[in-house]
Amino acid sequence: MSEKKIKTALISVFDKDGLSSVIPHLRKHKIEVYSTGGTYDYLVNNGMNAIRVEDITGYPSILDGRVKTLHPKVFGGILARREDEHMKQLEQYEIPALDLVIVDLYPFEKTVMQTDDESAIIEKIDIGGISLIRAAAKNYRDVLCISSRSQYAKLEEILSRQDAVSSLAERKELAARSFDVSSHYDHAIFNYFNSGIEDSLPVFKKSIQNANTLRYGENPHQEARFYGELNKYIDQLSGKAISYNNLVDIDSAIQIISEFRDSDPCFVVIKHTNSCGVAIRENLGDAWHAALQGDPTSAFGGIFICNKKLDRDTAIEINKLFYEVLIAPDFEPEALEILVKKKKRIIIKLNAWYGEKQSFKSLLGGVIFQEADRKTESVEDMKVCTELSPDADQLEDLKFANIVAKHLKSNTIVIASRRQLLGMGCGQTSRVDACNQAIEKAGRMGFKLEGAVMASDAFFPFPDCVELANKAGIKAVIQPGGSINDQLSIDYCNENKMSMVLTGARHFKH
Repeated sequence: MSEKKIKTALISVFDKDGLSSVIPHLRKHKIEVYSTGGTYDYLVNNGMNAIRVEDITGYPSILDGRVKTLHPKVFGGILARREDEHMKQLEQYEIPALDLVIVDLYPFEKTVMQTDDESAIIEKIDIGGISLIRAAAKNYRDVLCISSRSQYAKLEEILSRQDAVSSLAERKELAARSFDVSSHYDHAIFNYFNSGIEDSLPVFKKSIQNANTLRYGENPHQEARFYGELNKYIDQLSGKAISYNNLVDIDSAIQIISEFRDSDPCFVVIKHTNSCGVAIRENLGDAWHAALQGDPTSAFGGIFICNKKLDRDTAIEINKLFYEVLIAPDFEPEALEILVKKKKRIIIKLNAWYGEKQSFKSLLGGVIFQEADRKTESVEDMKVCTELSPDADQLEDLKFANIVAKHLKSNTIVIASRRQLLGMGCGQTSRVDACNQAIEKAGRMGFKLEGAVMASDAFFPFPDCVELANKAGIKAVIQPGGSINDQLSIDYCNENKMSMVLTGARHFKH
């Protein structure tokens, strides 16, 4: 029989919020309720007749509450199949059959976030609760399992609209949700223990319970979802639904702007995850115009992001151009009023600078993991390797260009001047191609390269790129170094009165 009438229930919850709305329905259907500790007191104080679990087990709560429900008279009532042999055993041992289990778990993850006290954290590892959830979910053919207060609305619907009768499909769905709760909980506990041992176990476990359905994937025929907490980093203030491609670009935009969180006003223009315009100026409006100069054509339909509150005058200028997404840490009210008038354009408030410590990608049916590239070279990290040293302005430009190069697809070359991206070559199969592309693009955008600087995400195996740079008028170069032929590039710079600094840190981005 697929439909089951709820006649008995076991209720044991840590978080009592929302439970009061369930109680009237339980009373209306005269459901016999068994409960423990604080939950029992809460039910009774809210007008619910309840029976203490210890009255059926014959054992009180012991070991400071560590053992309350772990008893055959509880688990027998949950796990018994409603068939003759099992029901006879329940009758023989005076075990009540339990039709409904309402249990939540100790707040382990919340406790980990709030304290470093290991004893407090350990005490929030639920044993009885998770066992009850697993037992009830396993026996979903006969038992309805509510494992989170987020499921109370569904329970109230079953109790009120369906006369306390659940279907097999409903019980199976709630069983799936229950195993989601239990598996997520186990993941959190494992990750806590694994991160606290010297030789962590080489396994990958990740459990994310929040999913956002996106408009589509990279292409309209592909379905897509985002798993995670979007509002950790962004709040969408207006515009159409965010797509898969939007999110990929937004991630790239937040990563690079976070490098400039403490700088003067900075604007970045992103297209297909790559920066095609970056500039730092004394005010945001000038930064916007300087970034747009980097590639006005590619900026069409792009992602724009800045590091300061967006003002009205800059909003007016941005609004002249078609774009997909605009991101800022905050907006002046007048600026926002202007921007939201174009209903399809996505306006986003940046809630936090990028701070992820790990990076994951899916490939070959598995997951590849690495530490996030959180290294950013300062002027002090630059080792001058040529006879001529960069001046103070060149050092700042080299630092700027090196950051931009870090966030472009390899192979990449960046050309910059006065903290403005002039040209870039990225995603090329050779560094020479990347260099030629950067020089050609800068010229096409109308920039003069005399006195500019050049950054490379990896070393120069030959002096060909510095030769190209010199012929274009570039006078200072930053690169990681590490090639067996480093001296060839250094010698060329010395012979042509160029300066070069080495960082010792490669920034490949595949």
